[in-house]
Amino acid sequence: MDTTDPRPLFARATEQAATLIRTVRADRLDGPTPCAEFDVRTLLSHLTGATVRVAVVAEGGDALAVRPFADGVPDDGWATAYDEARTRAARAWAPDSRLDTPMRLPFGELPGRAALSAYVLETVTHTWDLSEALGHPLELDPELALFALPVARRMLPEERRGEDVPFATARPAPEGADAYGALAAWLGREPLSRA
Repeated sequence: MDTTDPRPLFARATEQAATLIRTVRADRLDGPTPCAEFDVRTLLSHLTGATVRVAVVAEGGDALAVRPFADGVPDDGWATAYDEARTRAARAWAPDSRLDTPMRLPFGELPGRAALSAYVLETVTHTWDLSEALGHPLELDPELALFALPVARRMLPEERRGEDVPFATARPAPEGADAYGALAAWLGREPLSRA
């Protein structure tokens, strides 16, 4: 049985994302990201909306009832919107009982600790996407990627990729890749400099 408490890692992952989001300038919002279908603005919307979704799940709500994008956020409001979402999520996950409560996610029912681990993975991955889009303005916490990589390998094995899974085929990590490079490769992402 998994006894990992992912809440401290989720807090670190959302703090890292928030720090990076605060560096986004308005002239970068229409720029590309490693998610071909997302520009920076859409990526910020998804990071914020997914964080609201993880709060709703812990509050006992239905993840499927929450759109994983934030609507109506002004271009200068992303840092505030994300901070509000992560504060709500931290509050929702504070009770220890949440870790073993079954939670319904878009991809199935999982115990709380596994559900939150999936959202650590999502946050860490999209933080890398944003960092790539912004030209790596900050050094990313390697321990977060080292946690997220085995979660990704367990939750997104190569044989489960397909039309319903929003990740490309895994590709080999570049020689000398750090944990973020290995995670990005497993999720089928290309750095923007090579895409």
